[in-house]
Amino acid sequence: MNKGISDLNLDQEDIHTDFKKEMTYGEYLRLDQILSSQERLSGHHDEMLFIIIHQVSELWMKLTLHELTAAITAIDKGEMQSAFKKLARVTKIQSQIIQAWDVLSTMTPAEYLEFRDSLGKASGFQSYQYRLIEFALGYKSSHILKIYEKDAKVHAVLQEALNQPSIYDVAIRALSKAGFEINPELLDRDFSVTYAGDPTVEAAWEAVYRDVNKYWDLYQLAEKLVDVEDWLQQWRFRHMKTVERIIGFKTGTGGSSGVNYLRHVLDHRFFPELWDLRTKL
Repeated sequence: MNKGISDLNLDQEDIHTDFKKEMTYGEYLRLDQILSSQERLSGHHDEMLFIIIHQVSELWMKLTLHELTAAITAIDKGEMQSAFKKLARVTKIQSQIIQAWDVLSTMTPAEYLEFRDSLGKASGFQSYQYRLIEFALGYKSSHILKIYEKDAKVHAVLQEALNQPSIYDVAIRALSKAGFEINPELLDRDFSVTYAGDPTVEAAWEAVYRDVNKYWDLYQLAEKLVDVEDWLQQWRFRHMKTVERIIGFKTGTGGSSGVNYLRHVLDHRFFPELWDLRTKL
């Protein structure tokens, strides 16, 4: 039976309301810290949009790294189903970050110019979490660490991540464990160097795709990796077009080449064999 308004009001007496001793929602989420972290340097209305979009994106990147790191560990242990769940979550997170560009693109060039000078040399190019995501996916660039020399703690985190195997490195290990003949130099290589491709890996993935039933877990792994790279490249593309829409081909605030740099990274492929084999099949 549906309850009346009076019944609903009476039910409120059953709700625990002694918040003086119990942890509250705001305390658990530390909302006082989060919601007081948007300090506009210019006072311009649209600077609030700029700050929040980038802060939210950094939070999503933190969760992406949380899931990617766990997925790498799971793959290396042979716990494929656990890895698949985490990688599926990563792609959902990526879709949220991509949509953030739609919100930021509501800001016009004239509005951005009102506070751009207040940013100094601060730039999204300096996002260390984005670099960690690139490292986790296998795009390693030791020279980029120079940007973070000001912060010894961040620099140390990046240095450690630079030397760790990427998700593709552990996927190649998984191919070897499954009995495929993989170039042994790949299994214990210098992980600080970006992987460039290998015929033995290409042959292994082709065999997986030609006998999906036999290698179902590896096939699923390959498709999950393609999903992640596909979404990341969509994010990069939306980033590039949003920057072009707002500042054109100006140099970025951090000294990067702006749109030209963003166009360049679009050409990079994290998992080259998984894309090449599509032509061969």
